[in-house]
Amino acid sequence: MPIRILPAAVAARIAAGEVVERPASVAKELVENSLDAGASAISVEIAAGGTLLIRVTDDGCGIEADEIERAFERHATSKLADDADLERILTLGFRGEALPSIAAVADVEIVSRPLGADAGAFLRLRDGLPTDSGSRGAPVGTTIRVEKLFERLPARRKFLRSTSAETNAVASAVSHYALAYPEVRFRLVVDGRQTFHTPGSGDLRDAAAAVYGLDTAAALLVVGLARDDLDGQGGPGASVSGLAGPPHLSRASRNYISLFVNRRWIQNRRLAFAVEEAYRGMLMVGRHPVAILNLNVPCGEVDVNVHPTKAEVRFRDESAVFGIVQKAIRAALVEHSPVPAGAREAATIEPVPTLSMSPLPWSPPLWEAAVRREAAATTTGSVAGIVDNDGGPGSGATIGEALPVLRVIGQFGGVYIIAEGPDGMYLIDQHAAHERVLYERFASARALQSPDVQGLLEPVALELPARQRALIDTEGESMSGHGFELEPFGEASLLVRALPRALAAGDLRENIARFLDVMLEEGESDGRDRVAMSLACHGAIRAGKTLAPDEMRDLVRQLEATETPHTCPHGRPTMVHVSAEMLAKGFGRR
Repeated sequence: MPIRILPAAVAARIAAGEVVERPASVAKELVENSLDAGASAISVEIAAGGTLLIRVTDDGCGIEADEIERAFERHATSKLADDADLERILTLGFRGEALPSIAAVADVEIVSRPLGADAGAFLRLRDGLPTDSGSRGAPVGTTIRVEKLFERLPARRKFLRSTSAETNAVASAVSHYALAYPEVRFRLVVDGRQTFHTPGSGDLRDAAAAVYGLDTAAALLVVGLARDDLDGQGGPGASVSGLAGPPHLSRASRNYISLFVNRRWIQNRRLAFAVEEAYRGMLMVGRHPVAILNLNVPCGEVDVNVHPTKAEVRFRDESAVFGIVQKAIRAALVEHSPVPAGAREAATIEPVPTLSMSPLPWSPPLWEAAVRREAAATTTGSVAGIVDNDGGPGSGATIGEALPVLRVIGQFGGVYIIAEGPDGMYLIDQHAAHERVLYERFASARALQSPDVQGLLEPVALELPARQRALIDTEGESMSGHGFELEPFGEASLLVRALPRALAAGDLRENIARFLDVMLEEGESDGRDRVAMSLACHGAIRAGKTLAPDEMRDLVRQLEATETPHTCPHGRPTMVHVSAEMLAKGFGRR
């Protein structure tokens, strides 16, 4: 096979694939360029998740008319001059790849006017090549319009996720840079509606309020720690600054840990782990902290040129960086909420009650009769006060055909229900089993247009992060079908007038926030009902919950009555079977 040089257009598209993965990649690169241009105000507008339109407008220094075409040539940059500059990178962009990569996979239009110029320079590109240029009236700054992303690359476009998922990714990128640069006014407009904006006051707490809401921002603790001699040889040190939530302000996912190095948004698992380690003994298992941290590190101690999208960095002394992050947060937590002596990561499991029933013979007819008598004698109520006997899945004592009849023996570790059947022992994951029961109940109620709704005497006003508001915009109809009654209240708030009864007990704001976090974690649901799945996950009994014997029996009866009892809505098994034959062999009886 002969060796040949790739055509320029093909090479450009291949190179673009390293930089432009999805619409959020475009928004991130353009926002970084605006910040490098010294902008004090940045507006990001998207349509159809960014596939139809991404427009970024800033009031930065602008581009000279005779340089605007050069900006779209590969490796063209104003931020590096020679090799030595790679050792002291202070800007967010520096590779000279963003603009040509974007132009290779979309239609691009740019208007830019530097201070002192009479008009703005205009350029339109298609397939990376200029098609029109000239001058236009424009304010000082730059506006870049990106349209029809990946339209001529169907193989790339089919790998994009849903509109809501792509919108959430853009909102996440813009929100993170709003947190990194609180002195800059950010504005995000989704499909013509402003979803959030920051005041640009320079106060990180103000930016956090715009992104996460006033209540969350007010509760955050100030983090600040400097360490001299980071390299152990008398060199300059590092510092950590930002905000971190007290332990009670935990979340169901790690999406609320925002990490920046020299104000560059990064992904670093070890630093995220350092943040979580600082909370050891303070958070329940499965809960994660809220933190906004900027790590200032001397240029010689960090390499930002290790990832095509600049999303990852490498530290010369990662252990030292890990330590300073952990100590900074721990110091803030100890100052405001001292760690109890002997605190443990998880609560002690209380002794589990067991049933005092004689063993039954391994005979299916006798087995079914005994279990039916047990079920009839059990008052069918609710599991952990969540599932009512109202005719939904699990009501009554009807035993389904998908499972053998099971007799509950007890509970192990606050996680698994132990049951015996006609052909061996079953370990049932109580959370997964309850998820299945609740999911079928919610899905059935929606299909019958009869969701279990709790109306509120007084509406509750909610301030939500941009990602959660974008999620509600795209999933509003489905949420309404499950009993949510929501209406806009100003630019950044919603009024809740009714909600599913499963979320009505306790702190409504916390319940809704946790539910929306679960929905974001669900991501794409492969055609399944995302809202029903999230409600089921939120409402299901947790691992570590000690159940009374009646509650265990009731949950097993309800699981038996579901259509697909063997898996939870996410596909995880609800139970593991150990056959009587395997047990007999294990004990040398065979």
